[in-house]
Amino acid sequence: MAKNHTEDKEEIKNEHSTAEAEESTSSPEAADTSADSENSNPQEPSEAEGTEAEKKDSELESALSQVAGLSDKLMRTAAEFDNYKKRTAREKDEYYKNAVCDTIAQLLPVLDNLERAVSAAENAGETGSVLDGIKMVQKQFCDALTSIGVEAIDAMGKEFDPERHNAVMTGEGGDKENTVIEEFQKGYLYKDKVIRHSMVKVSN
Repeated sequence: MAKNHTEDKEEIKNEHSTAEAEESTSSPEAADTSADSENSNPQEPSEAEGTEAEKKDSELESALSQVAGLSDKLMRTAAEFDNYKKRTAREKDEYYKNAVCDTIAQLLPVLDNLERAVSAAENAGETGSVLDGIKMVQKQFCDALTSIGVEAIDAMGKEFDPERHNAVMTGEGGDKENTVIEEFQKGYLYKDKVIRHSMVKVSN
């Protein structure tokens, strides 16, 4: 009977210890301790935020650098295209000038012959409708050349210019040396380009 009473006391004691342990575990203080343990490293979120900010700054800097490079490339391309257009326009103008000069150079002998015919007829004292017709054709020819920008080089009495004159003879005459005193064949210009040099005699 005494033994049973002792066992009852031990069971009550064990139940009391178990209850205290459960109370200690479920108490607010234990919860606070657990929360404090979870938040024991407050620097971790701030470090993550800092890393994210640095990453964004790096991406922004890279994007700005790329934009600057593309902008510089665009400006260079635009400048090169502008130079290309100017160069192409100059080349086109030069090709056109050369084509006109080559064509007119083939027609100038015809004009020379018309002028010789008129001069010969006038020197012979001839008159009439035939001579008038030749003069009209000559004038029409000259007007057509003028309309496209072709003009005769003014040589007589001018200082010799090797860029426009072809001196085939020299001789006495004229008021100054190195001056054109006779013209054997007219020269012609297309704008600023020589189609044919004037064939002249120059004073010495």
